[in-house]
Amino acid sequence: MAFDSKPKFVTFDMNGTLIQFRINDAIRRVLGDRLPPEIADAFLRTGNAYRIDECMGEWKPFHRIVACSMERTMRRFGLEYRESDARAVYDEIPGWGPYPGVTEALTRLAEAVPLVIVTNTDNAHASRLVENLQAPFEVVITAEQMGVYKPRLAAFEYTLDKLGVTPGEIVHVSASPKYDLRPAAVMGIEHKVYVDRGFEQDEHWLGYERITDIADLPVLFGLPHP
Repeated sequence: MAFDSKPKFVTFDMNGTLIQFRINDAIRRVLGDRLPPEIADAFLRTGNAYRIDECMGEWKPFHRIVACSMERTMRRFGLEYRESDARAVYDEIPGWGPYPGVTEALTRLAEAVPLVIVTNTDNAHASRLVENLQAPFEVVITAEQMGVYKPRLAAFEYTLDKLGVTPGEIVHVSASPKYDLRPAAVMGIEHKVYVDRGFEQDEHWLGYERITDIADLPVLFGLPHP
């Protein structure tokens, strides 16, 4: 067992950690040949940066996060922005499913400790995505409920208050140091797990357990490997 004591909850980022968050694929598909291949990679990297920037201000609906970040990115690269593009990307999100092995690992882990979602998704999409996970979550906390997006510290303050716990009484699991594990560390959440999905760099100094196979997650809590 990786942790000294059993936590009261294990909290999870959802999109990109449990759900395959294929927003770059959706953007490529929606823009089609309007996105020149020679700039596509730089365009998508810039879009990711603008999305996190949009999350740092006052709360607004997630479809506006998608729209504003796309508009800024397209303006940066001299491309024509259409509101219908952003809506088409946003509308794809509820159909995305989990990474392989996620449902099985979560179901096993739920036998030992209650599971919680803390997601930047809005209420409508969160309910659909949680259904896609087919796993027993005790609580689902959305950005819409919190009134802020991660990585804002207020998101973690809300989560701790909602669950009625101290930072030492939870384990937080995410594939994103920048959205989750950095602010969790600042908030004093000592017990963290980094699910390395390969799209962010390892920031081991944040003091987390690193796994590359979601099947290893229940093992960190003392459950036998399947």
